[in-house]
Amino acid sequence: MRGDDQQQNHMFSYLSPEKRVRKDHPLRTIRAMVDEVLIQLSPQFDTMYARVGRPSIAPEKLLRAQLLQMLYSIRSERLLMEEMDYNLLFRWFVGLNADDEVWDPTVFTKNRDRLLQGDVAQEFLARVVKQARGQGLTSDEHFTVDGTLLEAWAGAKSFQLKDKRPSPPPDDPGNPTVSFRGERRSNETHESKTDPEARLARKGVGKESKLSYSGNLLVENRNGLIVDAEVFQANGTAERDAALIMLEKLPGRQPVSVGGDKGFDTRDFVKECRNLQVTPQVAQNHARPGGSAIDGRTTRHAGYAISQRKRKRIEECFGWLKTIALLRKVRHRGVRKVHWIFTFACAAYNLVRMRNLGVAVPAV
Repeated sequence: MRGDDQQQNHMFSYLSPEKRVRKDHPLRTIRAMVDEVLIQLSPQFDTMYARVGRPSIAPEKLLRAQLLQMLYSIRSERLLMEEMDYNLLFRWFVGLNADDEVWDPTVFTKNRDRLLQGDVAQEFLARVVKQARGQGLTSDEHFTVDGTLLEAWAGAKSFQLKDKRPSPPPDDPGNPTVSFRGERRSNETHESKTDPEARLARKGVGKESKLSYSGNLLVENRNGLIVDAEVFQANGTAERDAALIMLEKLPGRQPVSVGGDKGFDTRDFVKECRNLQVTPQVAQNHARPGGSAIDGRTTRHAGYAISQRKRKRIEECFGWLKTIALLRKVRHRGVRKVHWIFTFACAAYNLVRMRNLGVAVPAV
């Protein structure tokens, strides 16, 4: 029998978003892990807000909404608010009732900027990593480091001379015609008028140069979870500098090993690693002047081959961050804000990875 194509608007509904989300939905596990972290961060939130005045959006709801934006590849806050308006799953995850009004995108963005000023993302990632460590999902001895370029939210036309003299009005104020023919441009003489902290960089020989930041990760080798993240200006040595900073922050004093690609095979990096009681198991670069800084003392051990095989997992992290979390081209300007959003996206990746590991290896 054919059903009727009619819709009747009900005045009342007795179903809550909690009942509309199935019990085995992947977001339930993630929500539980997120809530545990937010409870731990509650004292820190108290110090960021005044005790009097008009109530703002709860930071817990802001962070849950930010996670949804990354998990579901939503490209803007405006689209996120639209999704939350009619998606009961999103309302449940954020903590809104079915009849609660969603926030104006501008109000949401301004409230979130308060969190960008603090170290909330770094603390959030650290708490997530602590959860993973408590479940035995991370290694405390074997790690991998690497970096990637994050394209800045600035166009090539904004990269102009620092002491540029006044020029006649452009032919098109909205999109002026610009010719770079015969002009030598470098970070020493030019800077972006849109994002002055972005630097012109390229990933390799023959690659296109773009205004970018350097996003760097420290990943443990057991399950490929992100332990730490750093964002630097793309200056040519950012990957090695960030790697040493992240390795120095590792808890404990036990010897550890770190894998990496040929870009880390420099005598200075290897020397600093050994000063930190870190065994550098990076790929050998025999084409480097003076030869490789890694010799048979390191390569003869079986752990070196294992580290070189495991280090490729870090590319999976970069792939997820750029494609799912939409960080191939960042939408924030300045090292501080890009670092915040990059670090928070790393926590989102860990949550997804931990949920998948929990399904693959059920608790006994």
